[in-house]
Amino acid sequence: METLAALLNGFSTALTPENLLFALIGAVLGTAVGVLPGIGPALTVALLLPVTLKLSPVSAFIMFAGIYYGAMFGGSTTSILLKTPGESASIVTAMEGNQMARRGRAPAALATAAIGSFIAGTLGTLALTFAAPAMVSFALQFGPAEYFALTVLAFTAVSALLGSSPLRGLVSLFFGLGLGLVGTDLQTGQARFDLGRPELLDGIDVVTVVVGLFAVGETLYVASKLRGAQDAVMKFKGRVGMTREDWARSWKPWLRGTLLGFPFGALPAGGAEMPTFLSYLLEKRLSKHKDEFGKGAIEGVAGPEAANNAAAAGVLVPLLSLGLPTSATAAILLAAFQQYGLQPGPLLFATNPALVWGLIASLYVGNVMLLVLNLPLAKFWARLLEIPRPLLYGGILVFATLGVYSLNNSVFDLVLLYLIGLVGFAMRRFDFPVAPAIVGMILGPIAEQQFRRALAISQGDYGVFFTRPLSATILIVVGIVLLGPPLLRWWNSRRSGTSRTTS
Repeated sequence: METLAALLNGFSTALTPENLLFALIGAVLGTAVGVLPGIGPALTVALLLPVTLKLSPVSAFIMFAGIYYGAMFGGSTTSILLKTPGESASIVTAMEGNQMARRGRAPAALATAAIGSFIAGTLGTLALTFAAPAMVSFALQFGPAEYFALTVLAFTAVSALLGSSPLRGLVSLFFGLGLGLVGTDLQTGQARFDLGRPELLDGIDVVTVVVGLFAVGETLYVASKLRGAQDAVMKFKGRVGMTREDWARSWKPWLRGTLLGFPFGALPAGGAEMPTFLSYLLEKRLSKHKDEFGKGAIEGVAGPEAANNAAAAGVLVPLLSLGLPTSATAAILLAAFQQYGLQPGPLLFATNPALVWGLIASLYVGNVMLLVLNLPLAKFWARLLEIPRPLLYGGILVFATLGVYSLNNSVFDLVLLYLIGLVGFAMRRFDFPVAPAIVGMILGPIAEQQFRRALAISQGDYGVFFTRPLSATILIVVGIVLLGPPLLRWWNSRRSGTSRTTS
């Protein structure tokens, strides 16, 4: 009952005219962002961080939530009409959705994606409503040792499971940790790694790093690969809609996709990619129309799109209840919390319930807005794909520069922005994941603070991390994440070698 009462109070916050306007702005921006290839919610939230400084935290996060959900909605349009996923989680949608478009069934593909996203987003938000408070009760048992172990788990999971190589992920993580160390030591008051520059005494602004790695780095990378050719957009006629048979074939995949997506989103580095692939494989196995897969099966669009949006809701569970980001967008949302002097976690539910529950309530409202926007305006969103890439990315670069300069009116910040942007370009070029760097920079100071606090309480006894059951369990999971994959590969190679010798 307490949860329902808190949610009702959240609706009273989310349904004010001002917050409804920001939810609508976020939904429209997010959908447009999702439609445009290569521009994900992480980049958009990063660009808007400087702009939203003058907004109240509640309004800013309601808008960010609209952008996040809207980008997940809009990504299906690019995948279906262009076979170019705007987000990695939309890769599976492109496989069957584009084939449906080629067969003249783009309206049905867009409709099942939009309705599936709405159903999965709503059910995922419902699960978030009840899962987050339960997680908060669990998190209240955490002390400094447990929080340090949890940050180590976040570092390990994001570095080892994101990107093509755990080593590249760890390099990216340590780059972020290094940036987080710049400035004044909070416990001793000593300046460190400031290179004698007074501008660095307060540390490197996380907004500068996020915008540099995502916006500037991505823009430079796209410019380096741009050849001037415009992708051919698949045209479609008629209204976006589904036949009775389409509904019959889609409703079960929507529910199964939701059940797969939400738990993966809540796991550290679980992400949305794995549940979308699992949903596709499950639908292919269960479908009575197996011969259509690869040629435009509607189940192959419905299930993965539902999994994608349910995972987006799942990501918010550890972020709000533990302060643990499990995706790049969640890491940037964590940076936004810190921008307002807030720390997500169990205490946030007690100290700022209007923000937390207003944000959760806005997700219900945003899902309805997105359905209303996506079904009738699908043709308009498709037109966005015709914007020339040079103009699009040039505009992003200008917007990023103005946004960061407006923070402190400092030329030094701009120099720092473009230096970090060059690093971001190099990371894209050589396939280093960017998310671990952001997680390292944001969580690094928190990990250091909790580590030193735990040692102070235990009078320098390092065993405190292994004698407390919860901390020890989390560190064992860290060991499994780090050592499990190489040990499994070694065991498989040994078994294959033994079998060849025997034969």
